[in-house]
Amino acid sequence: MVQPFAFATATEILFGRGQAGLAVARVVGLGRRVLLVHGRDSARAAWLADGLAGQGCAVAGFAVPREPDIALIEDGIAAAGGAEVIVAIGGGAVIDAGKAIAALVPATRPMLDHLEVVGQGLALDHPPLPFVAIPTTAGTGAEVTRNAVIGVPEHRRKVSLRDARMLPRLAIVDPALTQGCPRAVTLASGLDAITQVIEPYVCTRANPLTDALCRDAIPRGLAAIRQLMEGEDADARDDMAWVSLCGGLALANAGLGAVHGLAGPLGGLTGAPHGAICGALLPPVLLANRRAATDPDTVERLDQVARWIGAAFDTPMASMAEAARVLADWSHGAGLPALSALGIGPEAQAAAAEAAASSSSMKANPAALTPGSLRRIMEDAG
Repeated sequence: MVQPFAFATATEILFGRGQAGLAVARVVGLGRRVLLVHGRDSARAAWLADGLAGQGCAVAGFAVPREPDIALIEDGIAAAGGAEVIVAIGGGAVIDAGKAIAALVPATRPMLDHLEVVGQGLALDHPPLPFVAIPTTAGTGAEVTRNAVIGVPEHRRKVSLRDARMLPRLAIVDPALTQGCPRAVTLASGLDAITQVIEPYVCTRANPLTDALCRDAIPRGLAAIRQLMEGEDADARDDMAWVSLCGGLALANAGLGAVHGLAGPLGGLTGAPHGAICGALLPPVLLANRRAATDPDTVERLDQVARWIGAAFDTPMASMAEAARVLADWSHGAGLPALSALGIGPEAQAAAAEAAASSSSMKANPAALTPGSLRRIMEDAG
């Protein structure tokens, strides 16, 4: 018997090479006053800005040079002016910023009222502006999620602005846009994408549709990230883009776990990059969950993940202890920093272990992990 579940995502998803070529026409159909949210270098979005201007659109640009915080989002809201549609082209930080700006431009309440943990977590009081997401990295899956992660420096936390209406009107996932992504970014974002198909697969809110996505994506992502660390490969880029999309779909409809439960507080406390934190935490979290899990289905799911990791890294039929060691050794050998190299010391680790208890991601973790267990996880992550 299939238990009841719900599944929600972007109104429309375009996936595949060449789909970015449809962006101009699709954005014009949503509005002609456009705020184009992009990364530090606007040149990477110039093709889109020029195309929109060529169709008679008034295009204002807004740069996102770092992971978004309250001040940056406030600046973006001011830059939006009379925008009718918000378009974000870039990595996860850019897409989260664009999503938050689209949500808050029409809002009449202060931003803090709508933030989780540090605010009231209230639903938006007005529908967001139409939002189009075009990722240029394969990692966060933010193009199909209903929240935006925003740093709150005064609280040293990263928290979510969340509302079901924040799902993008259109997500365009063109793997060609990720071609040539720097090696370190490919590694960190790729491990984040893999984490985001593993955690929904083993979490307590998994459902048949997210299972179908994750069972395909986990082994595919492991093989693709290994290939991309050996050299540029178009097929592997396609696979990683697909895995990232699957991760966004799965986490938005099932949940995550202790990796993200810790990564959010650690990022807020230290400013360390999210993908690298997730990559470092994934092996010890998997091992801790396997040791603490008691439900037979959860144990089998974790063992299946271990077998997928083992197969990807030439250790067939691996136990979780072997799989965690192999994945950690490979990741660090490929250039992933340990937590200490990211500037995450004992003080931040202790604070994150306590803060993780209030994280929405921890609520679906497949096993009960104490603050002491979480501290040991971070110690094992270096």
